[in-house]
Amino acid sequence: MDETQMRQVVGGLLASPESEVVEFKEAKTNFPGKELGKYFSALSNEANLRKVHCGWLIFGVSDKRQIIGTAYRQDGGLQNLKREITSGTNERLSFLEITELVLDDKRVIVFQIPPALPGVPTTWHGAAYAREHDALVPLPLNKVDLIRLDTTGVDWSKGIVEGATLADLDPEAIAQAKELFARRQRKGGNTVLQDHSDAALLDKMGLTLNGKITRTALILVGKPEARAFFDGFVPRITWSLHSAKSNETLAYEHFDIPLLLAVDKAFAKIRNEKYRYLAGQLTLFPEEVDRYDADLVRELINNAIAHQDFRRRGRVSIDEFEDRLEVMNEGSFIPETIEAVLAPGYHPPYYRNQFLCDAMVNLYMIDTNAMGIPRMYEIQRRRCFPLPSYDLSDPTRVKVTVYGSILDPNYTRLLHAEEALDLQTVFLLDKIQKGQPISKEDASKLRQNNLVEGRYPKLYVSRKIASLVGQEPRYVRNRGLDAAVCRELILNALRTCETFNKQELLEILAPALPAILDTEQKRRKVDNLLQRMKQEGVIKKVGHTKNARWTLITPEG
Repeated sequence: MDETQMRQVVGGLLASPESEVVEFKEAKTNFPGKELGKYFSALSNEANLRKVHCGWLIFGVSDKRQIIGTAYRQDGGLQNLKREITSGTNERLSFLEITELVLDDKRVIVFQIPPALPGVPTTWHGAAYAREHDALVPLPLNKVDLIRLDTTGVDWSKGIVEGATLADLDPEAIAQAKELFARRQRKGGNTVLQDHSDAALLDKMGLTLNGKITRTALILVGKPEARAFFDGFVPRITWSLHSAKSNETLAYEHFDIPLLLAVDKAFAKIRNEKYRYLAGQLTLFPEEVDRYDADLVRELINNAIAHQDFRRRGRVSIDEFEDRLEVMNEGSFIPETIEAVLAPGYHPPYYRNQFLCDAMVNLYMIDTNAMGIPRMYEIQRRRCFPLPSYDLSDPTRVKVTVYGSILDPNYTRLLHAEEALDLQTVFLLDKIQKGQPISKEDASKLRQNNLVEGRYPKLYVSRKIASLVGQEPRYVRNRGLDAAVCRELILNALRTCETFNKQELLEILAPALPAILDTEQKRRKVDNLLQRMKQEGVIKKVGHTKNARWTLITPEG
């Protein structure tokens, strides 16, 4: 919601009768974190039981509903609560939104809390809570049973839109849907359904339910004017173009329902220029390609629509930068990790919008066999480009970055030389090229296959792969020269100029040290070498301060 809408919501809550899904707290200066977690659990469970799209916790308002203002986290860190709350809740639930408002010249904080997931009471550190009038209490057994009995949940996308008719659907979108559905039928060996009416076909496509218009139908094939049925928000895709030199937004455009047509319109706005690159001295694939593969981007946008949590009243965002695209949708990442998706035989535990997903499968928009992410990875792998990166740091949103250029030429040459690498291995190597951490267990597997070297977590490409891709010089720079060579450099330097301090010797040895090390690691390596040479009786230190000098030990001492 924008600020105006949130003000209207808060005004309505202040004027409405007491409710178990709304709680006002003064929180003049602070509020205990454990109490905040308990209220999150209680309001989430009550929202589920009352079939409302969220619960509300409002700071800066007294029990008598007088606005008194709050200084809670006034100095910052308010949005960090989204991540903090996931550490104590099951199912990684967190606030939908945290909004600061100024009402009557006083600061008010509005927390929007999602309902408990179907069949799963929301807990805080293992305990579930509820509201009884103004009291916060353990979730009673009868309420536990009510939530757990609701195992099928309420599929928002399957909801019937009262008052909507076939006249609210877009003819062009319906024609496109029929064409896509016919293609799907032909692939399955079925005959094209030419003799069916539009109403019958819409039911078969999974857009309508027994002739009634569903939210799914309006989202995918509804007329733009039908957005009025969504009660204050519009299912939309927003494309934005950002400056390469600043945070300035150079252009943007909204694409509203029907989203079946909006996907291609949004994709057409992306500046998909040609990109020229080499995979080595011998190139067996085109030297010039589109920055972004069309199938990959459409798959990404369609998946964002399918998994959008529409109850959050947000939009699918496409942010275009000079070298990358970022696609974001509202809602937690159901598999929780990318590693889980890449595991053989993975199937998601549930779909957020089952009815919508089924319709999108019928229209060739997505694949419900959980192959969307692996397919996108395979597309980038074939192009020898970086894999899409999933940012799951915000538990209420999913952001995916698609790169339109090479990050590390060595990684590109590796993919070109080693086509038999499995996708999970490519995923780990992709994380290494992006400087992202991997587990010690995964690092050990890569090392056993001679794919990486280096001291964990500072990993780099192994000599075996370096020789395949013509990167021996880079390998030598990463590995560094051996200790005997570094020792001889120190001796030659001291024979020439008699004395040096440690910093000067570090500068002399810098070209011979492993490039993969940071400054402090290089300093420790040099210090260890000097101490060994001192113990051998080859050199000695004169002085005890940081400016102490090192010199050779002569026969005279």
